[in-house]
Amino acid sequence: MKVIEGGVTAAKGFMASSCEANIKYKDRTDMAFVYSKEPCVCAGTFTSNVVKAACVQWDKKIVESGDSMQAVVINSGIANACTGKEGFDACEATAKAVQDNLGVAYNAVAVASTGVIGMQLPVDKLVAGVSKMSKTLDDSIKAGTDASKAIMTTDTVNKEVAVSLELDGKTVTLGGMSKGSGMIHPNMCTMLAFLTTDASIAKELLQDAVSEVVKDTFNMITVDGDTSTNDTLLCMANGLAGNNTITSKGGDFEAFKEALSYVCEFLAKKMAADGEGASKLFEAKVIGAKTKEDARTLSRAIVGSNLSKAAIYGCDANFGRFLCAMGYSGAMFDQNDVELFFESANGKIEVFHKGVPLDFDEDEALKIMKADAVTVFVNMNEGSEEATAWGCDLTYDYVKINADYRS
Repeated sequence: MKVIEGGVTAAKGFMASSCEANIKYKDRTDMAFVYSKEPCVCAGTFTSNVVKAACVQWDKKIVESGDSMQAVVINSGIANACTGKEGFDACEATAKAVQDNLGVAYNAVAVASTGVIGMQLPVDKLVAGVSKMSKTLDDSIKAGTDASKAIMTTDTVNKEVAVSLELDGKTVTLGGMSKGSGMIHPNMCTMLAFLTTDASIAKELLQDAVSEVVKDTFNMITVDGDTSTNDTLLCMANGLAGNNTITSKGGDFEAFKEALSYVCEFLAKKMAADGEGASKLFEAKVIGAKTKEDARTLSRAIVGSNLSKAAIYGCDANFGRFLCAMGYSGAMFDQNDVELFFESANGKIEVFHKGVPLDFDEDEALKIMKADAVTVFVNMNEGSEEATAWGCDLTYDYVKINADYRS
């Protein structure tokens, strides 16, 4: 596998476009369109929030039906959540606009929205946006990048990645884009993500791969403890790479899943680092846990604690914050087995050793914690399982951004 340039248009047969539809924002692109020349098998994962946006319910129906998917239309600014029948009508109108412009069956068109909850979408602007974007679809890298920028809300940077690998002597490509900055918390985290691949793979196995990979990537990030109404990850595979169709969990499946995992982890870490108001990426790596679930629980508790996040922002090597979060996580362990370190590009220092605080160098710890990415590294010394979670520090700007969100 190798990392290549691009995002959702990197794989064969995929095109993208974007436009200024003026749905909420008045000075930037706010609609994106991803389209495959051929129908795709599809897989997806969605928010665990009981309150689900109309678009989430629309997309779940497509994914669970077993039918093909050929396009997805995304808008930013308005979430189309808590919008009743009018919200579903907006989804249908958007999908039928694609059918009218490109001849794609409307029930093969996914829709996604992100933004303010409780506002109705202006259907006329959605339909006009689809018409405009249908004429500008392009398979260039730039078209994919522009689409990744159009789906941003409070994100400060766009997020995209692509990789290629060899299967059966054929080059298979997998690319993706995502958005997410606030209301990020498992399961799934708050996000929109769209993955495209030219691999030929059975639908059931594509869903298995996506579901397995999400557990250790998108479900391991947190920014603020809030799970959105709109979380959606869609993966479309059109088979144009020409590899023998992956129909069983052998070597080709594992190679594909490894590439998928890289793409999802890359996008997940980009979202964690771009958390609202964040100044640095905060990572927690737990090793030596009794079970995989314990490792996941402990690492997520560390990055999810507001006190831990504040300590990371203040570059305060107060290990008690992190041990406390571990203690109330629900995982059972003996504190007398625990070793805790702070680590970054500036070095690594142990601050707690098997139940005993260490007399560490505060200046060295400060230097380590001033890096742009800081890891709390924990060895539980109770088993062989491990997991990593990602988040960000908690700054004054987080409150400012969310206090003004509807403005």
